[in-house]
Order: sequence, then C-alpha cells, then structure tokens
Amino acid sequence: MAKAIQKITLNTGRDIPFDKLVLSQQNVRKTKAGVSIEELAEDIAHRGLMTSLNVRAEVDGDGNETGIYRIPAGGRRYRALELLVSQKKLSKTAAIPCIVSKGDTLEVEDSLAENVKRVDLHPLDEFRAIMTLREQGLDEEDIAARFHMSVATVKQRLRLASVSPRLLELYANDEMKLGQVMAFSITNDHVRQEQVWDMISRSHNQDAYYIRRMLTETAVRASDRRTVYVGIEVYEAAGGVVMRDLFEQDNGGWLQDPALLEQLVLEKLTTEAEALKAEEGWKWIEAAFDFPYGHTSGLRRVYGERAEFTDEELARHDALQAEYDRLDAEYAEADEQSDETEARLDELGNELDTLNDRPYIFDPAEVARGGAFISLAANGEPKIERGFVRPEDEPVAEPESGDGDDSTGDARSETDTPATSANGGISVNGKPVGVEEPEEDDGKVRPLSDRVIEDLTAARTVALRNALANDPVMAFIAALHAAVLKIFYRYGTDSCLEITLQHTAFSQTQGLGDTVWAKEIEQRQESWGYDLPGNADEVWNYLTALDQDSRMALFAHCVSLSVNTTVQAWNRRAKENAHARQLARSLGFGMVAAGWTPTVDNYLGRVTKAHILQAVREAKGEQSVQLIDHLKKPDMAREAARLLEGSGWLPEVLRLPVDRIPEDGEVDAVVPDAVVQDDTTDAADIDLPAFLTEDEEAADEATGTIDGDGKHLEAAE
Repeated sequence: MAKAIQKITLNTGRDIPFDKLVLSQQNVRKTKAGVSIEELAEDIAHRGLMTSLNVRAEVDGDGNETGIYRIPAGGRRYRALELLVSQKKLSKTAAIPCIVSKGDTLEVEDSLAENVKRVDLHPLDEFRAIMTLREQGLDEEDIAARFHMSVATVKQRLRLASVSPRLLELYANDEMKLGQVMAFSITNDHVRQEQVWDMISRSHNQDAYYIRRMLTETAVRASDRRTVYVGIEVYEAAGGVVMRDLFEQDNGGWLQDPALLEQLVLEKLTTEAEALKAEEGWKWIEAAFDFPYGHTSGLRRVYGERAEFTDEELARHDALQAEYDRLDAEYAEADEQSDETEARLDELGNELDTLNDRPYIFDPAEVARGGAFISLAANGEPKIERGFVRPEDEPVAEPESGDGDDSTGDARSETDTPATSANGGISVNGKPVGVEEPEEDDGKVRPLSDRVIEDLTAARTVALRNALANDPVMAFIAALHAAVLKIFYRYGTDSCLEITLQHTAFSQTQGLGDTVWAKEIEQRQESWGYDLPGNADEVWNYLTALDQDSRMALFAHCVSLSVNTTVQAWNRRAKENAHARQLARSLGFGMVAAGWTPTVDNYLGRVTKAHILQAVREAKGEQSVQLIDHLKKPDMAREAARLLEGSGWLPEVLRLPVDRIPEDGEVDAVVPDAVVQDDTTDAADIDLPAFLTEDEEAADEATGTIDGDGKHLEAAE
C-alpha cells in the first residue's frame, strides 16, 4: 500500500496593529546598504506595503501568547513604517499585513531564508518594465525618482530597445553578457547586429569593444589588406556591395559590408590553417587577422635548418654568383651607364635570391609538439610564423639520462605576448580596438587618460628600444651603468633598463606590431634566432667564436629588449623615465625623428575634442583651430591628422617623461623642435577640403548633416 504524501500547511496571513509589532534581535541584516529607510518610506507612502512582514507571536514563561509579535524578517520595512508613524502619515494602530510563522524553526532561519532565497531582477526584465512605464508617459527622471535608481541606469536599460529581439533572447538565456548587449545598442540595424553576432560567436574575440568596432566600421577600402587577401570578386560573389566613384580615382572603391568581408577572411584563414596543419604536421595552428605585439611570450621558439643545395643547385648558384661578381666589377669601372648591364645584374640578383630562399626544415619531433601562427601581413599576404612550443607540450626529461632536464637545453623563448589558446588544433580570433575617450562637456582640456598615456609611452618604449639596438656602444654603456648602480650604490633600480632582460609585452596597444620599429626588432630576432645553435650548451662556444662586431650587435639587440619606459596607472616609473631621458639624449633620440606622427588611430581618434583642438592650436595656431572646431569628432580627428602631418607636434607625454616638468630655459634633446605656427596663420596658405571653406549650410550638406532641401539629418557625434 502506497504511503500517503504528507501535506504542508502554509503560514497564515493576519493584519496586526502596528503598536503590537516589535523588532526581533535575530534579524540577520545588520549592514546598511541599498535603498535607504527614508526612500523606502516614500515608496510605501506612494504605493503601499508591497510585501508582508514575517512575524512570530511572543510568548511568556508559561508558553502563553502576550499579544506582541516579533519581526525576524522585514526589519527595514518596519523601520520605514515607524518613520511614517513618526511623521504622522500612518496611525499607530494601523493594520499591517503580516505572515505569522509557526513551527520548530528558529527566528534567525526566517530572516536568513528571506534574504538569501530571493533573486535580483534581471536587467532585461527591468528594461521591459521601464519600457512599459515610458509607454505610459513617465520620463527617465520620473522613473529614476520613483524607483530610487540613477537616471543613467534608466537610460542604459532603455537603450536595449534598439537591440534585436533575437539577441535579447540570447541575453535572457545567459548566452550573452550585458556589456555585449550594450555594445549592440549603438545601432538600430537589427540585421547588421545579428550578422556581427553570428560572426563573432564563432570567434575567440567576443569583447564589447570588438562588437562596437564591427558595428561602427562603415566601409573598407579596396586597398585594405583584408580585401587584397580575399579579393573583390569573391566579396561581390558573396553578395557584398562595392561603392565606386565614377569621377575621382578611388583605388578600387569601398566595400560596404565589413562584416561579410571579415567573415570571408576568417573562412579563408581557417582553410589555409587547416591546409598548413595537414601539410606540415604541426600540432596546432593559431589564426587571426592580427596578433598582439609580442604574442609569443612564454613559448619556446624552434628554428629550422635551411635545406641543403643539391649538386645542380650549388653549381647553378656558383655560376650565377661568379657572373654577378664579374659584371659588377666591370660596371664599377665603366665610364657610362648601361641599362642592359643593370637589367642583367637585377636578373642575376633575383635568381640568386630565389636559390638562397630555400625552405626551412624542422625536426619532426618538434613539429609534432609545436605549432604556428598565421595572420595577414600589411600587403594582404598570409604571414606564417612557425616553430613555437607551449610549456605544457615540452618533452619530459628522461630520468636515465643523468644530464638533468634536457627540455631547457634548446629553449630559446620569445618574450612577449598573451598565451595562445589552451587546446590544440586551430582557433580563429579577431583583432582588438581601442576604447574611445568620453567627450568633455565644458570644452576644457583635461589630463589624458591612463590608457592613452600607457599606449603612447609603450610606443615610445618600442621606438627607443629600436634606437638603442642601432647603437651597440651605447647599449653596452647602458647595461654597464645599470650594473654599477646595482653593485656600488644602494639604489640600483633607477634605470629604464630591466637589466634582468625581461621583455615586457604591450599586447593591448593596438597597431604596435605594424610600426617600423617593431618590424626591425622582429627581423633582428629572426636573424639571430636562425644563427644561434639549437642546443643551449653550445651557445658559449658559439659566442666565443663570434667576431667582436657581431657580439656587440647581439648584445645591443638583447639589451634593447629590456628597455621599458611605459607609464601605467599603477606604475609611473618616475626615476626610470629620468634615466630614459639621459639615454635618449645620448642616442640623439626623439619620437619625431623616429617617425611617430599623430594619427586618428594612435591619438586623435582616442582623445576628446578639446585635446584635438589643443594639438592643432599648439602646432598650427588659432586660425587652424577655427577651421575645424565646428566639425563632428570623427571629421575633426581626420582633418587634425592632415593638418598636423609633418608639423613635428607631439603629445606632452612623448615630449618629456611625464612626471617631470622642465625648468625655464631648459632644452630637451629628446624632442626635436616642433613646427609651430603663430595665430596669424593665413587660412589661404593651408590646403583644405572644399567643405571646410564653404559656408555653414554648404559644409553641412557636404558632410551629410543636412540634405539638399536644407533639412537636418540625424548623425551621432
């Protein structure tokens, strides 16, 4: 016979006069947080008591009820009611809805259960409720006041109205984060939103800033490396639209569907990665548009050996080299220029380069445990970096070898970057972008953000590294200086050199790997990597046999990688930057001479309008400022970059170490003199686009802010 299920009995509800209620000392809420008692009292006065109090009858020593009820759960509501009573807004004998608890549980259990078992309202439910209130006529300020939340929170919730219902459903199911949803809210184009999500949901990079970049990138030039890699024909065949200018040279036009283009790039990169993995046998392949600067940090680098010449190739090489040397010597003695001889020398040089450019052969055991990175070079060609071994894939030392752990014997590790994906195989991710700086309402120039300062000084660090690498004598002196400080003086860290030869990564600084400084460093690293012996035990003999000039060059390269003058929010490096100033002076180094110039990507597009106008004012004068101060920020940044080109202007953080103010009359050799015009610059002397020299209405029409009939169009600043 089945056992009968015992039915539960719920606690009953009663209206109890307020003066018969007292607080229980067993209430677990002791910390004041959230909505204040005053705000809660106002809410109760506005809409009444929404939740009953949880009470227990008080009994005397004989177990008889005294008529008083203790409140173990609902203390804040009781205090709010008490405040209303003291304000004469509520009678002392007013009936208060209560749930009377009985049973063997403790009072503290009632209090704990009520606070722990409840769940905060989901932001999406907040959004839907707030939307309903808006539809009923309440504005943001009214809603914020009634529910004691900030106006900013109300506006954030209302912005979700612009997001595709499909994406909101994903968010409701915890398949998307709130930051991602907010990133999608910058556009009302639901089709575009869903297209971007479909692409990045299969990618490693799903950060909010990447979503914003995808949504705000309106067009891609045909000369862009992504277009070159995929091909316009493939893009158009997939349904992509290309805008072309029939009257002006447009270098192939502009591709109007960046999301489709990047999807095609990812698909092609994935196919090439799979083919490379199958053909060469690497354990894993990591594919991306770009990798952060120094992305191989912590990975051991394996260098292959050049394939040997066959007998025929060797004979051909010697014959070509002999003919090249003979022609070159004869031409050096000739009195007249010979196009025929120069063409033949070029032909011979190309053939020699082809023969010398033989593939590298890797140890099959290293290939089986190692991997490669494939990305897009600046010219749109695939860039393949082979021979990287993750720490977890390193071979375990054989206990019977007796020679210690051989796994470090040939370990030549790169020293910069976020680690690759933990799992083997192929992973595809997208390139990160910077976060735009908030606009300033009062037009005042405020200090640069910590993120901008860090990125600018990271660029200075890489450029200074490159300059130091080209001066071996000064690199040697710099290292010797740090050693003397360490040995003979108490404070031995006042040097910008991380003399332990740590190589700090700047993986969050976008575009750093594309600079000429980073590329030169990478080329040196590759060249020395292939020259050094594979076994660490052989390095000493290799170095002692090396000629002095080569040793000095290798020393300069290694020391240069330890330079760090990057200013970060948590590490200002004041003393290190003072030494960097001395080092830069001795090198004759300056960021202008090194080739840094302000662009939309590295500075102007990341700071406020006030900073942009300040830069133009310092470099070109007030007259130039008046030419662009009416523009929207994207147009202002682009025009400022054009005006500043060749001016030699630098942000202050790149002119001097940031924690040091120069004294009057001091000249800093680090920074070449910028070309600064006074306020009397004639606008006619500056080459300006047409829309900057037309009247206001014509300018608005040229920039798309009004239509041909003079009606203003919406445009987000």
